[in-house]
Amino acid sequence: MSDEVRDLIDTLYEKENPIQTQQITKQMNRKSPKAKYQIFDESEFTRGREVLGDLIVHGMIASGGTDIDWLIEHRGGFIILEFKGFHNDKINIAKGQMIAYEKLHEKLNMATKCYLYVVGCDDIDFSNPDSTIWIFEMNQWKSGAIPKNTTDIYENDVGKQNKFIVYREYMNEISVEKLRDLVDSHWKEFE
Repeated sequence: MSDEVRDLIDTLYEKENPIQTQQITKQMNRKSPKAKYQIFDESEFTRGREVLGDLIVHGMIASGGTDIDWLIEHRGGFIILEFKGFHNDKINIAKGQMIAYEKLHEKLNMATKCYLYVVGCDDIDFSNPDSTIWIFEMNQWKSGAIPKNTTDIYENDVGKQNKFIVYREYMNEISVEKLRDLVDSHWKEFE
């Protein structure tokens, strides 16, 4: 009797083949048929962003500002992701934003556990689990594994800027699927 016939019989009688089940589960995870969450009303989302934009006006002393791209809290533990687009194999991170992330990471780790990742990406399709991204974790930044450049070492840039420049070569290359696995592993750690 062929393996295909045995598999069909096992399927009909709901007998599980552990190897086949693992393969099917892995294939299902890799398909990424649709996002877990979707914006249902794009015009309302856009309007909300425009209303918020009207808060900052000429004549105010305060300026700038940033957001946290993805903050996950689970049972008191935190995972924070900041996404940056590559331009000429480098990402730019505003100094103020990075200082805030350093302090947030430090304070959260005093009371609980926090992982903070900066994710660099090209123009990719996140629904493709094989798409490539580059990451580093805040502990790498704090330890000096990621150089804290404020001038572009590869170009004739004039003077320091109010941003950090991080080069792709210092970040870890992984797939979108591996990032999902990493986030899920931290979630399980917090259980």
